[in-house]
Amino acid sequence: MNYKKIYAIEKANKKRILKANSGVTEDSGIYILTRYDSGFKYAYIGQAKKLLTRLASHLKGYQHIDLSIKKHGLYSVENLTGWRIITIKYDISELDDKEQEYILLYANKGYQLRNKTSGSQGKEKQNIVDTQRKGYQQGLKNGYENARKDLQKWFKYLKAEPLKDSKLNERMLEKFNDFIENTGVINGNY
Repeated sequence: MNYKKIYAIEKANKKRILKANSGVTEDSGIYILTRYDSGFKYAYIGQAKKLLTRLASHLKGYQHIDLSIKKHGLYSVENLTGWRIITIKYDISELDDKEQEYILLYANKGYQLRNKTSGSQGKEKQNIVDTQRKGYQQGLKNGYENARKDLQKWFKYLKAEPLKDSKLNERMLEKFNDFIENTGVINGNY
């Protein structure tokens, strides 16, 4: 991509930010993104040396908040569940402390934070969510682990309790048979 194209995209993204909040400047400070949807409150708090440039970069990035902005858009009369933009000017020397302060404030207000860390660029930065990718392979691993635990429990129970005519035995055997039939083990589809 050439520089003219990159500049044009950045300019268009800054225009979109200013349309959502005309008060955003290139000053340093804290930005707060909030969104309301189906009774839930979401927030993302960040810091920037140049607020307008940083917010515009979220419109072209691929981090979790960038993808959420792409999915839900920015707040407008036509998009009431989009991300609202609030900016507060602070000196660069205050950014780490103020970012952590606002993250805590919004967490205490009941917002579901989309931040992965407690904020700051310094040594006090801590993860506040599990950053491990949970994709297809992790789902398979969890499924096998859950199946293993269920089988272990059922075999242990059935071994300890000889099959008698009891409601509990019937339910345990029924659960086991449902599991076997629904996982394709009987048909060799495992």
